Amino acid sequence: MAEFLHMMAFRPLVSVCGVTEPGPVTELRSPERAPRVRRIHPAWWVAAVTFLALVGAAGFRAVPGVLMDPLQQEYGWSVATISGAVAVNMALYGLTAPFAAALMERFGIRKVVSAALLVVAAGSGLTVFMTASWQLVLCWGVLVGLGTGSMALALVATVTGRWFVARRGLVSGVLTAGGAAGALVFLPLVAIVSERFGWRPAALGVAAAALAVAPLVMWLLRDRPHDLGVVPYGGTAADDPEPVRTGAARLAVKVLFDAARTAPFWYLAAGMMICGATTMGLIQPHFIPAAHDHGMPHTVAAGLLALVGIFDVAGTIASGWLTDRIDPRYLLLAYYVLRGLSLLALPALFGPDIQANMLAFIIFYGLDWVATIPPTMALCRELFPATAPVVFGWVFASHQVGAALMALGAGIVRDELGAYDSAWYIGGALAVVAGLLSLMIRRAPKAAANPAAPAI
Repeated sequence: MAEFLHMMAFRPLVSVCGVTEPGPVTELRSPERAPRVRRIHPAWWVAAVTFLALVGAAGFRAVPGVLMDPLQQEYGWSVATISGAVAVNMALYGLTAPFAAALMERFGIRKVVSAALLVVAAGSGLTVFMTASWQLVLCWGVLVGLGTGSMALALVATVTGRWFVARRGLVSGVLTAGGAAGALVFLPLVAIVSERFGWRPAALGVAAAALAVAPLVMWLLRDRPHDLGVVPYGGTAADDPEPVRTGAARLAVKVLFDAARTAPFWYLAAGMMICGATTMGLIQPHFIPAAHDHGMPHTVAAGLLALVGIFDVAGTIASGWLTDRIDPRYLLLAYYVLRGLSLLALPALFGPDIQANMLAFIIFYGLDWVATIPPTMALCRELFPATAPVVFGWVFASHQVGAALMALGAGIVRDELGAYDSAWYIGGALAVVAGLLSLMIRRAPKAAANPAAPAI
């Protein structure tokens, strides 16, 4: 019997992301002892709560497009005035990102994200008391812009850089999708609440959603693997260096000056500026008013943007998967050029009802919405391995500057020309230019590339 038990010795189980696989025979276990199964790696819990934080923070960014008409009706403000507040929000959302990445290095991810959620909730909640347009700029633009900017995609770069070595591209795609899709998926709910109860309950509801995430952040989000006595997922202790504890502002500015001396940084920044202009700056705030100009109800147009958010999840995750396997520059070329062609066709697709060609546009735009982020992050990690999160913060800042300029510019176009058509054409042409700029980036030699970037 002893020999039989020795031959049939139990094989230990190795857990990979919660899936158990048989490992080699290492020891004899008695039948009474249950096989030990490892817990899910903490990196996945950190990624999950980061996803929720990004979705919660994104919610208020969905409000401008839905509430533009109600604010016009109640206060008599022009589209350009409301678009100005949106522009301030988007600019601060981007410009805050590199400093937030540096703050996370100095004070930790959990403290920065928790404080940011409280600022978002305060800014969105205070809008219900405003009586003048400057208060809209202060609450909607400054407070919410600063709060959401502290949880922008620099947070994604920081979390994936610290907690993951394997599956970085995939995880960055999932988190990016959460941040982008959250803003769009909120749209139908905000539109329904606004239509039935007014815009103030809608704003308070979004504030509550952001506030509700704060306790989860305090409970589950940790700054680095060492805090829990583990190593990054798929890595070693060497992949978990001590964070830089120098002044956050000084670090952010130094990284900018160093990166700005290289041509690839400017190509990445220019491409992302156009990316922001053609998504958050153009489609997100102006698609619903433009559709309404052609007779489509607000709730129907908001539902279409929600579909963009749903398909964005699939598109961005797929982009992360592809980024681990295909040259990121070629991915950016395809994403930008196809986006440009779709924008050039958009003016002919509007109508009072949903037609098949408009539905096709929505599905494609959803798949392409922020599919550009995973390959851009990968290029930042490859070209600037030591300071990638902060460099990406600056690249993303250009994304939001482009969004701010387009949000304001499209509002002016609508006020002056009475239609949005010229804005769509300009956005389409710029997207094609962004695709060409992506091909001009020279990749780092193999020996100089970031060794932490996994090959799956």
